[in-house]
Amino acid sequence: MKRVSNALLALVLALCAAPALAQQYPAKPIRFIVGFPPGGSADPTTRIMGQALSEQMGQPLLVENRPGADSAIAAEQMTRMPPDGYTIMFASNSAMTAAVALRKQPLYDPLADFTPISMIGRATVFLYVHPAVPAKTLKEFIEHARANPGKLAYGTGNPLSILYNVQLMSATGISMLHVPYKGEGPLNPDILAGRVQSSFLSTGTAISFAKDGRLRPLAVLLEKRSPLLPEVPTIAEAGVPQVTVRQWAGVYGPPKLPREIVERLNKELVAALKRPDVIEKLQGYGYAAESSTPEHLLEINRDDLALWRRLVREAGIPLE
Repeated sequence: MKRVSNALLALVLALCAAPALAQQYPAKPIRFIVGFPPGGSADPTTRIMGQALSEQMGQPLLVENRPGADSAIAAEQMTRMPPDGYTIMFASNSAMTAAVALRKQPLYDPLADFTPISMIGRATVFLYVHPAVPAKTLKEFIEHARANPGKLAYGTGNPLSILYNVQLMSATGISMLHVPYKGEGPLNPDILAGRVQSSFLSTGTAISFAKDGRLRPLAVLLEKRSPLLPEVPTIAEAGVPQVTVRQWAGVYGPPKLPREIVERLNKELVAALKRPDVIEKLQGYGYAAESSTPEHLLEINRDDLALWRRLVREAGIPLE
């Protein structure tokens, strides 16, 4: 009888512990890791979400930039963080699919080594060219590239952009020179100066460059035209439906993050992504706000990783 009583007491204490932990959390500032440098869309998007969560949760969310290896360095570090909810990560499918699919020996397993929390949204990616390129449409750009094989340079700030261009070149038969950068921020000055002629960019600053004439948008990687630049056709409308990869981002924790903390963070993220001020700010940086359950984010990640691996294999991209 005594053993039964002790077991019942332990069960009651366990059931009470989870709500208590959720109520106490957070009791100190939270680190919000982003694996890209300032200047692209990932950094301001993380800061927008960090500010919203800080207001809602009553604790500062301190954004830390840890760029390198297409954000794989930050992701690998996250796998070793304590599962206490005080370190979370903004991650795009650059880290959670591309950085894995493009490597012979990935640094981590995106499906097993993290705790998914929620989607943040989907990025609006445009194909831009420098105004010196004599092409006003995607069709004209393809014709120009065919007439000048290997003479045009395209810049990439992440693995997603690499695959966009691989699909574009494969579908159209054009050949261009690849110039890689450690993020869109470092890439922007070179495309503005014409040192590279084209790039797929998601950064909101690139949209401002398009509006003031410093860059020319030719197509958007969405199923429908973007309200940010509604005159720009989708890539399918422009004649190249074979470019199928889409960019998304979410929030992840380290492995074995307690469920009650996951649920609290998910609740706050869902609420933040419904706020009109957050939706408007994210749209300014090219993100369409979209939350999810942790399970749905895992499903998106799993499906996208399978797609990436297939496309990398079919395109014959050598693994690093």
